[in-house]
Amino acid sequence: MLPRGASSMPPPPNPAAYFPPPRVTLPSGLEILRTYSGAVIFLEILFGTIVWILVASTRVPLPLLQGWVMFVAVTAWFLSIVFLCVFLFGYANRIAVNWNQTDFLFHGATFVFYFGAFLLQAATTSLHHFPRKFNSTTQEKILADHEYNISIAASV
Repeated sequence: MLPRGASSMPPPPNPAAYFPPPRVTLPSGLEILRTYSGAVIFLEILFGTIVWILVASTRVPLPLLQGWVMFVAVTAWFLSIVFLCVFLFGYANRIAVNWNQTDFLFHGATFVFYFGAFLLQAATTSLHHFPRKFNSTTQEKILADHEYNISIAASV
């Protein structure tokens, strides 16, 4: 039997929160470029630059659609460079974040935005054969043949 005033329940936990130190399994410095994550970041920077150049080099028939494509390309390019610099310069060891989860979420969000940009760029490209001027005797296509080819490359 328990003495009076004693209970069989354990004492409540300490209310002070405990945050364990960050567990980084991704390497810092140039070693990040040898991992899958580093390779994906490098490819995001490379292909983001290509999309940015290709979309900027064409005439913009639908500013709303291609404006979003440019926003995604430039923003993802910039954030990929920042994310890569965090690992290259060793800031990942100083910031208490679950870097494995952050890496997964970053690449997932980038994929979703790039896929949406792909759909919008492909929709713009598919309008190649529609005329631009409906009242004119000479009908001009929305995208010239050269711009059509560039737009296909940007979609891919």
